Amino acid sequence: CTLSLALLAYPSVAASSPQWSQTLLWKAGTDGYETFRIPGVVATARGTILAYAVGRRVLKDGDWSDSDIFFRRSTNGGSTWGPAYRVAGNSHGVTDNPVAIADRRRGVVHLLYQHNYEQIFYMRSNNDGKSFTQPVEITSALVGLRTEFHWTVVALGPGHAIQLRNGRLLVPVWMAEGVSTGNGRRKHSPTAITTLYSDDDGKTWRHGDLIAVNSPDLPDPNEMQVVQLADGNIMANIRSGGKQMLRAVSISADGVSHWTRPHFDEHLYDPICAAAIVRYGTDPEDGRDLLLFTNPDSQSLSDRSPLSHGLRRNLTLKMSENGGGTWPISRLLHEGSAGYSDIAVAPDKMIYVIYEGALKPGDKANSVSILRFNLAWLKSAGHLEQH
Repeated sequence: CTLSLALLAYPSVAASSPQWSQTLLWKAGTDGYETFRIPGVVATARGTILAYAVGRRVLKDGDWSDSDIFFRRSTNGGSTWGPAYRVAGNSHGVTDNPVAIADRRRGVVHLLYQHNYEQIFYMRSNNDGKSFTQPVEITSALVGLRTEFHWTVVALGPGHAIQLRNGRLLVPVWMAEGVSTGNGRRKHSPTAITTLYSDDDGKTWRHGDLIAVNSPDLPDPNEMQVVQLADGNIMANIRSGGKQMLRAVSISADGVSHWTRPHFDEHLYDPICAAAIVRYGTDPEDGRDLLLFTNPDSQSLSDRSPLSHGLRRNLTLKMSENGGGTWPISRLLHEGSAGYSDIAVAPDKMIYVIYEGALKPGDKANSVSILRFNLAWLKSAGHLEQH
């Protein structure tokens, strides 16, 4: 089922005319799932686009709903998509927060997820996401951190994770010292953030240093994404629960240790929601280094009022031309109710944004769609907002 104005032909690398399409991948209320959430997307070395999301069975249970992880594949640049297939979960318990890494080697995709907010599992595909190995539990890699932060809740991402240029697999992690609320459930605060990494192709995993812990300066740092910048440094882009309503940023040379003290990015408004960040690469026109960022930018609706916490509307893509120093360009992607999102840049430089969105005014953002467009569309005259 598509919402596109027209399905576009698979583009060439040199395509300079604006191209755009939109596809509904998972619709709320279908196949026994009341909602589909927590989407992610990666583009493999072969150019296959892998979209994934979590089907939650009971809406009222929220994050603690029985849930499963589903994938869909496109081998023609997003023009058509194969059927959904379940990769993890058995419809009992919380199987959530999928985080994929597209390896630079052809065919290899890594996948991590959490179960009941207390276990972390790793899987691997050697056939471009068609199938995955049996899950291996790797929770023990994080146990050592309990001497510094006594977590009882653990989750990943959400969205995608990355492979560094030296081959290291790097996954963002958030944890909580959550007290029990009964029925095996625990509060998702107070929180701390760190990374998981593997230097041996996913065979073993270790935890990095704590990046930030709940404090008055940075309340409840939690869901984040990481990106490797042009200079090789790793940037963590962090959600928090603070009244500042801004994304926080920290930098590390290796993604594991010596993280800088997080600071708020005055250019990136945050309605207290997950966001996505990816490096596009260099602009073919002027050689500038481009980063792309998406989240619901409801600042114009909320005026940063405390009442606007949780107001998730108007999914917006922002572009930085100097490695995240400033974000002067933005474009509205979805007007109305919108939530979590993720971004991928394919080998042919097409851009994919997957997101939770409402299908009509008044609906909640409980369905998952994907946008496909090129840099020319993003930069096309008459559509950009310059700040």
